[in-house]
Amino acid sequence: MTNQYNIFGVRHLSPGASYHLIQYLEVKKPKCILIEGPSDATDMLYNIANKAVKPPIAVLAYTTELPIETVLYPFASYSPEYQAICWGVKKKLDVRFIDLPSDIMLKLQQERNREANEAADEFYMFHNGLYDKVARHYEEDDYESYWERNFEHNLNAGRFRDGLSYQSGQIRDMVADKEYESVPYDYSYNLIREAYMRREIQRAIAEGFKPEDIVLIVGAYHVSGIQCDLPAMSDAELKNIPRAASQITLMPYSYLRLSSRTGYGAGNRAPYYFELMWKAIQQDRMSDLSAVYLSKIAKALREKGDNASSASVIEAVRLANALTSMRGGSLPVLKDLHDAVVTCFGGGDLPSVAEAINKVDIGTAIGSLPEGVSQTPVQEDMNQELKRLKLTNYKSAVAQELTLDLRENLKVKTKEAAFIDLNRSTFLHRLRVLGIHFAEEVRVSQDSATWAEKWILRWTPEVEIEIVEANLKGETLEIAAAYQLKEQLNECADVSLAAKIIRQACECHLTNIFDNALSTLQRLLVDSNDFKETAYAAHELSILIQYGDLRQFNLEPLIPILQQLFLRSSLLLLDASSCDDKAAGSTAQAINVMELISQQQYETVDVETWQKELLKLAWRDDLNTKLSGTAFSILLEHNLASEDDCAKEVSRRLSPGVPADLGAGWFEGLSGRNRYALLSRVSLWKELDKYVEQLDDEEFFRSVVFLRRAFGEFEPNQKNSIAELLGDIWGTSAEATAEILQSELTETETEKLDELNDFDFDF
Repeated sequence: MTNQYNIFGVRHLSPGASYHLIQYLEVKKPKCILIEGPSDATDMLYNIANKAVKPPIAVLAYTTELPIETVLYPFASYSPEYQAICWGVKKKLDVRFIDLPSDIMLKLQQERNREANEAADEFYMFHNGLYDKVARHYEEDDYESYWERNFEHNLNAGRFRDGLSYQSGQIRDMVADKEYESVPYDYSYNLIREAYMRREIQRAIAEGFKPEDIVLIVGAYHVSGIQCDLPAMSDAELKNIPRAASQITLMPYSYLRLSSRTGYGAGNRAPYYFELMWKAIQQDRMSDLSAVYLSKIAKALREKGDNASSASVIEAVRLANALTSMRGGSLPVLKDLHDAVVTCFGGGDLPSVAEAINKVDIGTAIGSLPEGVSQTPVQEDMNQELKRLKLTNYKSAVAQELTLDLRENLKVKTKEAAFIDLNRSTFLHRLRVLGIHFAEEVRVSQDSATWAEKWILRWTPEVEIEIVEANLKGETLEIAAAYQLKEQLNECADVSLAAKIIRQACECHLTNIFDNALSTLQRLLVDSNDFKETAYAAHELSILIQYGDLRQFNLEPLIPILQQLFLRSSLLLLDASSCDDKAAGSTAQAINVMELISQQQYETVDVETWQKELLKLAWRDDLNTKLSGTAFSILLEHNLASEDDCAKEVSRRLSPGVPADLGAGWFEGLSGRNRYALLSRVSLWKELDKYVEQLDDEEFFRSVVFLRRAFGEFEPNQKNSIAELLGDIWGTSAEATAEILQSELTETETEKLDELNDFDFDF
């Protein structure tokens, strides 16, 4: 094929490449621009060039069958591809993407992932090592510094283009044999892509464009592969390539995700820094870049409360210039600027300035798309909901707090305004069901305030991807959430999950799922014999019933089911308490859940039966002692055990005839609840002190594991109260006792305790 067309090899996310490419286009004045990118995304080019679009953005292709596979093509404002698209669209030229269609790319990516092995890892280490060798040859610390000094700062368009193509061609030649031997699939993948791009070039020429009127823009690595004498892909070859069912869309992206520090292989380490460079290049003020960057560092440090004066900025600029002069550079590179920051602002200490460096290097920018540009129905629904619920301002990479009051606001005129917080809650709960991590709920200070919710909202590119994935489950968030819960319900096999789905259906205001889940729960309840499952199921319904009519749901059918669950769980308590110490932890949590329900729903559930079963557990010797201690603690809270009962039980459980681990385990259960009530019982601590004092070495080692675990849960002020009690018992000052109790363990003591935690005393 003829090679008379014009080809410009670029580096992705390079301000210098963008600058030289635009100059090149102005000189060549092409009629057709062909760009490396999925050819089925060509229809999106006018959307990408839309003036209302705010980079960074990305073309996202994804499979429509689980598990989801994705391919991303991100653009920053300074990406050469993005600049070429905007330039070409503005001049009304024919602009196209010419890489493999996304459905082929996704299928080949699936195969590449299946072929991944140790040889591939070795190859990529070898490949990246070549770039490191280039940097060392030019006496640079890393390739990024070499690149910036020799290419970004090189404003000679011809030298930039020729130098980049030559270097990329040389590296490609060096890795070709090893790539073929070690990772044949990867090698063939690039050959397939380049054969398809040659095909698209031929198609443009066949459509009437003269080769000299075409400019081809590809990654510099592909220049020699496209210009070689290999044939273009034929119709038959294209037909035989497998494809994956997929869709393609446009989405906002962020500088955080563009950064190679977060794993994006084609990114750079400092997206925002290079945006500053792009602006400096456009304004012909590259010499000011160092001062601009270092001033932003100083501002970030001052915002943290650190000292960062203008004098320090001036000194840092001077130092950066001196460092680059030592390497023969004309302008400081980012590494020089980092060194200057550490020296002049951090006093030689990197950790003190690391946060500011990351902030100014990476930035918090996140792109945006105007209405109508998003391609999937769920994306459109998401944008409409954000607008309807006045949450558009929360579409930010910076986390923001949102507090909701679910009660009707009687001070406003419209129904929409009166229930806006309730509707926001419904919206956010639907997102959570769908695994869209835009909002995270945090606990409010008042546990009984069912009308209050607090959320932390933060927008990320991952959120965009999760929204796109939700499109596989329905065309709106409501339909998708209903589908998600329905799928969970179909696979549901325990009452706790069914109850959780009921709660989620209510919070998401999905009536049909609520009714179906209620039927499933009733069916599963018939055969349920698991104490923990029934306890947690009762807890889910108890929370819902506390809402009352707050969520505008009829919750009356839940009351008899809650009563059944609570009674069933009460009667299963003793059987569940015949367990080992490993299972006792989760069982104790379920006991606490049941006790909470008994307090919240005391007028609804059978509290009397629950307390009778606790009484049996508390006095039984043949069940898990930690659980017996937990039960006894609850009895004390309700005054169902007297002071005499407490003294007798402590004396009995902590007597010389009781194995040390059983006695200490009982105390662990006893101390796991109302600790302030325990602190008021001096007789208990006297018995505990007497108990520990009489243990021999082996018994002490057995008990210390449980006692350490018990006291580890106490808060500092509670430990101080214990110190006062023990000080009175031992005849020492509270301060001296506290110093003994709260002193840091030595490394040897910590190792011994860790060994005891894992030791099987009964071996």
